[in-house]
Amino acid sequence: MGRYDSKICKLKKTEKIASGIFDFLFEAPDFARQAQPGQFANIRLPGRTLRRPISICGIDREGGTLRFVFQIRGEGTAELAEYKAGDCLELLAPLGKGFPMEQNRKTLLIGGGIGVPPLLGAAAELGTAAVAVLGFRNREAVILEEDFKKLGAKTLVATDDGSYGFHGLVTELAAKEEFEAVFACGPAPMLKAVRALAEERHVPCFLSLEERMACGIGACLGCATPLLDEEGNRYYGHVCKDGPVFDAYRVILE
Repeated sequence: MGRYDSKICKLKKTEKIASGIFDFLFEAPDFARQAQPGQFANIRLPGRTLRRPISICGIDREGGTLRFVFQIRGEGTAELAEYKAGDCLELLAPLGKGFPMEQNRKTLLIGGGIGVPPLLGAAAELGTAAVAVLGFRNREAVILEEDFKKLGAKTLVATDDGSYGFHGLVTELAAKEEFEAVFACGPAPMLKAVRALAEERHVPCFLSLEERMACGIGACLGCATPLLDEEGNRYYGHVCKDGPVFDAYRVILE
């Protein structure tokens, strides 16, 4: 397979797991062998020019499947949610740079809302070395908690309204834990707070950024994001190609 490959893949399973949130499992053995936690796929919908970038939630190399958990955010994802098991779609995958995995390194996984799914693949590789702190608006919005637990991760949940788990911010809950590295995905204010926590602990921190994408392979400027080079100079990188996972201390969060 080449640098960027697309294949027609069959949907093995689809499920609505929360309001507006869907769980898709694709038969994709070639992609599953290559994929790494934190990468994504571009899914082509017939009749639409731009593909839909969806983070890879789970990788089963033995079973030859890729799992995607996504939220309806517009017409494209609303259309995607209508597909059922047995349907086929064209996937361009795996794309981007994922999380730098180190076995046995106590790693804090912090996710906010739909930023939780990209972290599940990391939890699968880390097992009991993972501490997952997941944040949601309320009890009804909680997703994947049991999935993280089944993988051996210490799993904690925070909700904005206190209807489930810890009442408060994920960073307030995470600050009570011990860890040697941080992986995070979620809204920008959360990522800023996560980076501050990691900096306070003097540990490596990696953020998975979400940006609107066009090509998905770095050929356009649709997902350009401001970064800092080694000398501290500002430049623009591509979330799709240079990321979506970046060293937190090189990211300019505006």
